[in-house]
Amino acid sequence: METPRRTVLVAGAAGAAALVAGCSNYGDEGGGSTSATPSTSRPETTQPATSGTGTTSAPPESSAPPAGEELAKTADIPVGGGKVFADQKVVVTQPTSGDFKAFSAICTHQGCTVNKVADGTIDCPCHGSKYNIEDAAVVHGPATRPLPTKQINVSGDTIVLT
Repeated sequence: METPRRTVLVAGAAGAAALVAGCSNYGDEGGGSTSATPSTSRPETTQPATSGTGTTSAPPESSAPPAGEELAKTADIPVGGGKVFADQKVVVTQPTSGDFKAFSAICTHQGCTVNKVADGTIDCPCHGSKYNIEDAAVVHGPATRPLPTKQINVSGDTIVLT
């Protein structure tokens, strides 16, 4: 006995709808997302707001300090360690006394924000990548590229992101 054509079409449409629903990223926390933007360890608003007239307003201002604004005091950064400034997307380390380094806090593996500096490494909570506090070289993967360098200026006891 042959299957009626209508049954085949209805079943195919239902399967396609299930496939599309399964691939959608509505309410998704990173799995199955088709976005070209890497996911981060904290939610961010990147879509511009729309008004009732259908026009778009400017996206919210970045929380990163303007160039030349104080980021931290030197006493905030422990020798042999560092501190993550998630809002500014930067991590500052002090590998040896008086030697301050700054790197992007965005993991080069999949774009998560690193969350701590411990035991001589900058650590990413998402997949376990670790970077050296001296030069941000990969110490433990899955990341394969070092964290990009950021420019800072240390003047007296003040660290300025430039």
